[in-house]
Amino acid sequence: MINWDELKHIHVIRKLEEILAQWFNTEIFFVDDRGQVRNYDPLDRQREFKNPLCATLLPKDKGRELVLKAIAEANEKAFKSDQSHLVLDGPAGFEKVLVSRIAVDNDFLGSVFAYCFVENEVSADKKAAAKNHVQSMGLDGDAFEQAMGRMRPLTVAEKKYLYELVDLVAQEIVTFHTEITKREERISALNNQLGTRYSYDSMIGKSKNMQDLYALLDKIKHSESTVLIQGENGTGKELIARSIHFNSPRANGQFVTVNCSAFNENLLDSELFGHVKGSFTGAIKDKKGLFEVADKGTLFLDEIGDMPLAMQVKLLRVLQEGTLTPVGGTEQKKVEVRVLAATNKDLKEMVEQGTFREDLYYRINVINIVVPPLRDRKEDIPILVDHFLTRGCKEKGVSLKALAKRAMEKIFDYPWPGNIRELENEVERLIVLTGDEERISADLLSQRIRDFGEQSKVQGVRVAGKLKDALEELEKTMIREGLRRTNWNKSRLAKELGISRAGLIMKVEKYGLDKRRLTRPGSGEAA
Repeated sequence: MINWDELKHIHVIRKLEEILAQWFNTEIFFVDDRGQVRNYDPLDRQREFKNPLCATLLPKDKGRELVLKAIAEANEKAFKSDQSHLVLDGPAGFEKVLVSRIAVDNDFLGSVFAYCFVENEVSADKKAAAKNHVQSMGLDGDAFEQAMGRMRPLTVAEKKYLYELVDLVAQEIVTFHTEITKREERISALNNQLGTRYSYDSMIGKSKNMQDLYALLDKIKHSESTVLIQGENGTGKELIARSIHFNSPRANGQFVTVNCSAFNENLLDSELFGHVKGSFTGAIKDKKGLFEVADKGTLFLDEIGDMPLAMQVKLLRVLQEGTLTPVGGTEQKKVEVRVLAATNKDLKEMVEQGTFREDLYYRINVINIVVPPLRDRKEDIPILVDHFLTRGCKEKGVSLKALAKRAMEKIFDYPWPGNIRELENEVERLIVLTGDEERISADLLSQRIRDFGEQSKVQGVRVAGKLKDALEELEKTMIREGLRRTNWNKSRLAKELGISRAGLIMKVEKYGLDKRRLTRPGSGEAA
């Protein structure tokens, strides 16, 4: 079933409603398959109607009964029809209404009801009959007559635009419902997959990317080879390094971590290889380096792409020969250490630029692990959120909280540039801000998450100026976003838009929306 309450959050639908109200004085009602209006509350006295007849009839019990009965009857006719929309006589007798079907795979889910418009100049006799009709129901005939006087007939071109826009609202509802259904089915299918691992040590995820990662970790856990872990910040590279160590034959040895970007060259030299007493100011005693500390264990070199070239030479010697010389010392020391390295940089490109040694790159890149960013494993987001909520609520001693559906959808749609670390911090923030409430609503999300995606939708659709120009602007935006959404599948998009494939191709050429133009560097368009 369609989630009717969520439609008010769909930016394109809101803008289309604004256009229809501004240009045609038409009110839009969403009607479910039972004939119930889902976006109108009779108790809401604050709602202002652009349509003069709505403003006159709906605040009154008898007038509301007249309009709602007409909506239910029009919805029933739409159910029995195979046409995309129907133009019917309005309940007062002189006006017209438009009803557009909402159907998915021939399954009727409801309709969009547009009330109302005048096709031609209305005769005095028809107006008098309409006035008498509403007066017979106990309504104010004079007020209704004034409302009729404010209804202007539409031109042939305006009626065509009206029909197209109302159909477009129905199509957007279908698209929204279809996408949400596919997302829920995909998550449900993943949840039901037998044999899927939800975690591997401290890592959490059941997406295909993570399953491939778990399989690779299984293959290398008995290996002694060096491993290069590549991935964006916040993806959990250290967790992977820890998993490799504690599942290896060195599990009983030390696991030592050093961030290569946290020290300058001299300090990193001392940190890794140690120093002897008196080798520099402040060296008041001999100090073991981290290679010695990690002897018979594992040393994890995080952010190795930030290591200075001079240090790269010393590191390569340790990896090749298993010996090191402390700062200020003359005696070589033997160590037996497995090295794991991680970086968020493109080391191959750095090799080509001369900022990273080629021989060291191939020495540490015996086994390569690429950690997927969170945006490429979105199936894992609900599991991660549940994990962080459970852990965070337990640590803070509060009752377990749950995300509202709208909040989860916003979290799911956000690209998470900070990856899992950013998601974890956001969940912790939500736990604190929710207080004693158990339900976390979407309005508590950080603004960057709440607002994400609005810019990519139809922003600032004009409600003034020439109708033709505004419609072309809306058409261009919808085709551009549709092409991206369908990965440039013109047949699929043409079906969604209700036009022929040839017609879509002509519009793509007209607006310059071919794939090469939209994706080439400097085009001003996001790929």
